[in-house]
Amino acid sequence: MSVMIEDNAVVLFQGDSITDAGRDRSGPYGMGAGYALTASSWFQALYPEKNVQFFNRGIGGNRVRDLVPRWQEDCIDLNPTWVSIMIGINDTWRRYDANDATPHEDFERDYRTILTQVRDRLGARLIMIEPFVLPTPEDRLAWREDLDPKIDIVRRLGREFGAVLVPMDGIFAAAAMRREPAFWAMDGVHPLSAGHALIAQSWLKAVRAV
Repeated sequence: MSVMIEDNAVVLFQGDSITDAGRDRSGPYGMGAGYALTASSWFQALYPEKNVQFFNRGIGGNRVRDLVPRWQEDCIDLNPTWVSIMIGINDTWRRYDANDATPHEDFERDYRTILTQVRDRLGARLIMIEPFVLPTPEDRLAWREDLDPKIDIVRRLGREFGAVLVPMDGIFAAAAMRREPAFWAMDGVHPLSAGHALIAQSWLKAVRAV
């Protein structure tokens, strides 16, 4: 099967703490200890002949609105040819832990802003990873009311911008039929090692690397 990511590509991972995964900020190349590291490492191991460079600029706690002011420095200036974005769970979480909701129309507006910049200023390809939540603890079930419309927005924007979609909410729901949700993410949000591996595997499949 052909590999979508081309020779000499520059791939940027963007998002919140799931992408950040404790990355080293002392230099430009820290990949963290999560799915971004696993996906990039496996890609390079599978295709060592491809001179693909990977960056991670995820920042823990970010919402989609937080990406907008840092998009020049943390995306445009890196001149990526592929931009992989996983954002949205904090836009839901803050509604329930801080009474600070992100209206769906604001979520869509800000997400569209960064996608438009990627398309118009970089001409780069997009990979959009759905935000997800697993039903553990049980109060996470109530989050679906807020998160599901945001996932629908991600899917709709993905179609509009011709992105590669990684449908992680559905993938994790299926995985939770095989092992209990806490096996994948103890708090329903932050993946454990198997959860990060599942995201990485799903990402590689989406870009036809495996």
